[in-house]
Amino acid sequence: MSFAADKQTIEDLNLLGKYKPQSIYSIFNKVKTLGGERLLDAMFKHPLTDPDIINRRSDIFRYFREKDLVFPFQPAVCRIAEDYLSAVIPGNRIQATFSVFRKKALEAFLRDEQFAAIYSGLEATIEMLAKLAELLRQLDGKPGDPYYEQALQLKNILADPRLFWLSQEKGQQLSAMKVAKYDFILRHSLRHEMEKVLIGIYELDVYTTVGSVAAERHFSFAKALPASQNILRAVALRHPALEKAVGNPVSLHGDKNVLFLTGANMAGKSTFMKSLGIAVYLAHMGFPVAAQNMEFSIRDGVYSSINVADNLNMGYSHFYAEVLRVRQAAEEVSNGKNMVVIFDELFKGTNVKDAFDATLAVTSAFSKYLNCIFVISTHIIEVGEALQDHTNLQFSYLPTLMEGNVPRYPYILTAGITSDRHGMMIIQNEGILEMITGNNNTTTIVR
Repeated sequence: MSFAADKQTIEDLNLLGKYKPQSIYSIFNKVKTLGGERLLDAMFKHPLTDPDIINRRSDIFRYFREKDLVFPFQPAVCRIAEDYLSAVIPGNRIQATFSVFRKKALEAFLRDEQFAAIYSGLEATIEMLAKLAELLRQLDGKPGDPYYEQALQLKNILADPRLFWLSQEKGQQLSAMKVAKYDFILRHSLRHEMEKVLIGIYELDVYTTVGSVAAERHFSFAKALPASQNILRAVALRHPALEKAVGNPVSLHGDKNVLFLTGANMAGKSTFMKSLGIAVYLAHMGFPVAAQNMEFSIRDGVYSSINVADNLNMGYSHFYAEVLRVRQAAEEVSNGKNMVVIFDELFKGTNVKDAFDATLAVTSAFSKYLNCIFVISTHIIEVGEALQDHTNLQFSYLPTLMEGNVPRYPYILTAGITSDRHGMMIIQNEGILEMITGNNNTTTIVR
């Protein structure tokens, strides 16, 4: 079973997108090779659901963060080597040798570039393999290290007797005979081994990159637990794309599986909820998370309703689009899936009375699915008061502090239900009513 996150959730959390501003993918996309980028894409699109596999990948990333190694391969060299190695030589040694000499002759008489392409590909491959050997020596792993088995496989390939010439030929001018000989070895005799080498280099690209990002941004590695333990805990959880983000604790489990969140606009509710959803997604990838510490039970997926828009083509109003999102979440949850569900400002597309009734009913109904985790926010604080008899709900808010007439937002999660009602004061601070009534000259706007 694969980890589920639909298109709306991916967009809500801004997870994917190479060129999207502040996308989570762009934070980690510092890889140097095209193969490394393909591997990174695959990891982002296919989070894991096996705690052992997740923890194993996390251990490898942590290992490379601690090693603090620089990926030594030049992107251009890797591209040339990959193109060269991907072209398989047909036939036998004699045919391959004849083909190389024929291309050499064509180069001399007709300025044909086929031999030059083989030569540059061979030269790039020799350089790449030499750098790989040096990097593996720097790792100098021992049995039990997270990367030991993968490193040993690559070392065994490089130790093949058919590659004894590598250390001798680096940087040397090669004769046509040597080109033919080495070309046949790399692209015919050791074709499958060279494919494994390329994959190993792409993995090293991702491992060193993710480890470096974790060190630079002070991310930590979450511990994956079996689904049966049903917990989600984090210390100093924050948004990974914000440089000065405030960290907050999270502790949700079977006895307290619903976080009911209140607070004013701009107090940080949406950012907090996105931070949680992003951390859950990255943790299931085995990637580092923006927290001091995190442990989580494996989930079947994460589902959010944060930036739901109307659909003019389908004729859906904003409210109806919200209702459909809740229905989709209900289908997932009622089918027995262990989900993390995030609802930001439920039913804001309808009137206050309907929003109150609907939020109360939906929260009450979802809270009974103790195998799932829910985070639900609302402006309608009276809903929280009506839910006080639900023992499995946690009530938290993000406060607004008034300094005179100016609001300040500390972004610190606080137990309870907010009593903040500063909306009208903010409207007055912006001088909106004075603009409308034309009394600008008599009012001082506080900013």
